[in-house]
Amino acid sequence: MIRLRKSWFELLQGEFDKPYFKNLQEFLKQEYCNYEIYPAEENIFNALNHVSLDNIKVVIIGQDPYHEPRQAQGLSFSVPEDVDIPPSLVNIMKEIESDLGISCIKHGNLQRWAKQGVLLLNTVLTVRRGQANSHKDRGWETLTRKIIEIVGERQKPIVFLLWGSFAQSFAPLIGSQHLILKAPHPSPLSAYRGFFGCKHFSKCNEFLIKNGIDAIDWQ
Repeated sequence: MIRLRKSWFELLQGEFDKPYFKNLQEFLKQEYCNYEIYPAEENIFNALNHVSLDNIKVVIIGQDPYHEPRQAQGLSFSVPEDVDIPPSLVNIMKEIESDLGISCIKHGNLQRWAKQGVLLLNTVLTVRRGQANSHKDRGWETLTRKIIEIVGERQKPIVFLLWGSFAQSFAPLIGSQHLILKAPHPSPLSAYRGFFGCKHFSKCNEFLIKNGIDAIDWQ
């Protein structure tokens, strides 16, 4: 079940030997046998498999995967190209277009961001069909907190986009060398409280360029 690029496996190997992770593995074996679980097993660690620690430019923290069929692909906020764009991602794209004066590609597959160095990390990496937060408090949070801690300690600057109070709770793990940008979550329930107009995407690219790092093409 641990299908993970070598560099991340070596960084996290100590976690995989701990009781909490062994318990999580046993839980997941039963879940995948008895229920429809998302994403597919081979995509659980997609976020890490797309970008090594050294190549991360931006981190976007989500909660758990989409829980409807064909949506989850192991990247926070992302869905395959042939799936309707979820409301939060629609709002993210609206803010990008307003902030940068560009037109976004009209599908929700964010692998194009991940390949440029955007870590799209959910804090819970699996979910039962139709049951949001069904794998909450089973051990994933311990592992992903460790991942955020490792990324937050890296010396080369990174931009952390923390949307909503949940994502913002990880700010204490992030070193002062990095840029932390906070805003309400892009969900339709909260986007109008300050996500729209936050200009995080231009601020992100300005910081990257200032630090000699290639900007992200957010289209």
